[in-house]
Amino acid sequence: MQAVVLAAGEGTRLRPLTEDKPKGMVEVAGKPILTHCFEQLVELGADELLVVVGYKKQAIIEYYEDEFAGVPITYAHQREQNGLAHALLTVEDHIDDDFMLMLGDNIFQANLEDVVNRQAESRADAAFLVEEVPWEEASRYGVCDTNKYGEITDVIEKPDEPPSNLVMTGFYTFTPEILHACHLVQPSNRGEYEISDAIDLLIHSGRTIDAIRMDGWRTDVGYPEDRESAEQRLREAGAVDTDDDAEQADATAE
Repeated sequence: MQAVVLAAGEGTRLRPLTEDKPKGMVEVAGKPILTHCFEQLVELGADELLVVVGYKKQAIIEYYEDEFAGVPITYAHQREQNGLAHALLTVEDHIDDDFMLMLGDNIFQANLEDVVNRQAESRADAAFLVEEVPWEEASRYGVCDTNKYGEITDVIEKPDEPPSNLVMTGFYTFTPEILHACHLVQPSNRGEYEISDAIDLLIHSGRTIDAIRMDGWRTDVGYPEDRESAEQRLREAGAVDTDDDAEQADATAE
């Protein structure tokens, strides 16, 4: 299965960490966020990584070159930051079957394999990893409603009044049908082509999208304090190389 990683963002909220590098190259526990993403996707069976780059893209391309752990990497350039649906369409010509999609600013320690397995077993049009968050935080995310069968019935991007506290986490599986929906999306109130609007088009055309509740945790590394939180969680999970951790601490001190 192919895997798409969206890594074109500037990471303005992470500055000064992103003044000279893209967000995906910010280190968490001794290695770039993108390395964490790639490792998990390869473990999930990715046979090609399609990486959407933009801001300071050469830092990513020069670091990873054309493969990761033996898995080939294909890069696509999102020249303007016009939303996730727009970003996904930059790799449209390379997608030939069901694929995984991961936002390249998340650190996961969760049941990602359940999402991939559900897609394969149920032949749904998509499957998402979702989590419950405090109600006061839900408006920061794409919010989902589900029916009694665990199927997503509605998705709203960062609503002022969330209909639920169940949110998308940034890991999905899709069939190529999502690409057709992305072409139909109109700019949102934020002026972006939202992936949530493309998903909503799928839902209202009768497509089935399964919600898989997260077992574990994820951290969206949007602010410097999120990086620290992710590192602490990785330490607690025993997923940090102590030598790498010490090296990063020294580098930070410098």
